[in-house]
Amino acid sequence: MIKIFRKIQFSHNENRMKSIADTKIARELYYSSKSKNVKFLLNERFSWMNDFIQDEETGIEVGSGAGFSKDFIKNKNFKLTDIGEDDHLDFKNIDAQSTGFDSESFDYVIASNMIHHIPFPIKFFKEMNRIIKKGGKLIIFESYCSLVFQLATIIMKHEGFDFTLDVWDEKNPKSDEKNAWHGNIAVPHLIFDNKQKFEENLGKYFKIEHEKLTECLIFLNSGGVTSKTKYIPMNPFFLKILNSIDSFLVRFFLNILNFIDKILVKILPSIFCMGRRLVLTKSN
Repeated sequence: MIKIFRKIQFSHNENRMKSIADTKIARELYYSSKSKNVKFLLNERFSWMNDFIQDEETGIEVGSGAGFSKDFIKNKNFKLTDIGEDDHLDFKNIDAQSTGFDSESFDYVIASNMIHHIPFPIKFFKEMNRIIKKGGKLIIFESYCSLVFQLATIIMKHEGFDFTLDVWDEKNPKSDEKNAWHGNIAVPHLIFDNKQKFEENLGKYFKIEHEKLTECLIFLNSGGVTSKTKYIPMNPFFLKILNSIDSFLVRFFLNILNFIDKILVKILPSIFCMGRRLVLTKSN
C-alpha cells in the first residue's frame, strides 16, 4: 500500500465537506434530485450483494446511516439498524459492537462503509459472529485506502487515516468513541490486506468467501453519499436533452466511468482503487 503519510487527522472545523453526516439532508437530496450519479454509485455498491442473499433469509444492515440500501436489496426480510434515531430505521440505537439481538438471529448482516467508523473492530466481528447463524454471511462494502483516496481525504480534510494502529487491540479505540461519524479509512486495509493476520485474529469467526476491489471515478464524481461535496455538473441545455430521452446518455456516461474504473482498479489498485467488496462466512 502506497502511503502519503502514515497518519493524518483533521478537526471537525477543518472539514471541507457539506452537510457532514446529516442523514436527513442526504435523504432529501437523494429522493428529490434528478442527478443519476449517487444512485448509480449506490447501485454498484449494493446490488451485487443480492447474489449472496436467498429470498427466504432474514438480515439486517448495521450502521445503515441514510438507509439507501433498502432501494437495492431485494430481500423482503431486510431491516435497517443504526446507532441513531432516524425515522427510516427499523431498529434504533443499535451499537454494532453490542447490538442486543439474540444469538444466531440472522442469516446475513450487511456492513457498508461503517467498519472504518467503529472504535473497536475486533468487538464488532465478535458481535457479528454471535448474531449471525452458522454458515451465515457478513456482507461488506468498505473503503480502500489507495493513493487517490488518501489525496481526496487530504484535499477535503474529511475523516483521515492512521496506518500506525494495532487494529486488533481491544483497549485503544481506532476512531472517536464520542463521534459515531468519525472515521479512519486505513482500518479496512489493516484488517483485510494481511491475510495471515486476518486468519490469526478472525479465522475462528469468519472465512473470506468473496473479495473484489472496485470504484474510483464513479465515487469521485458522485458528490458524496451522506456528507456532500462538488462534482462535475453538466450543461443545463444538455441536461434538458438528457431528461427528454429518459437520461439515457447520463447512464451511458456513468457506465463509461465505471468501465474506466474497472481498468484502473485492475491495473493499479494501490493508486486508484477506492472500494472493496467482501463476503465473510461464519466459521462456527
